[in-house]
Amino acid sequence: MKELLSGIVPEKIILRNLVYILLVTLLAVIYIGNRFQAEKITRETTKLLREVKDLRAESLSTSVDLMDVSRQSEVFRMVRENGLSLEELKTPPYKLLVNKK
Repeated sequence: MKELLSGIVPEKIILRNLVYILLVTLLAVIYIGNRFQAEKITRETTKLLREVKDLRAESLSTSVDLMDVSRQSEVFRMVRENGLSLEELKTPPYKLLVNKK
């Protein structure tokens, strides 16, 4: 191997530029590590976006179910089915006023 390199590139040139060769090697290693880190962050971001989308859909579904259950006709039906002795008001509620002395 030494004979092959000594024929193409003299040893003096290699030794003289050793600092630059090491610097380029270090930069290449840093570049590769940075790329792996960026890909990891991208995968995690995609995973979190998917989770947010699923949670948003679940929240919307739960809100629709709650709106359905809280309608007056649905509450009346559930009271009747469970056999509770509650009755629906025929007159609107009114406010009692108390004089403070």
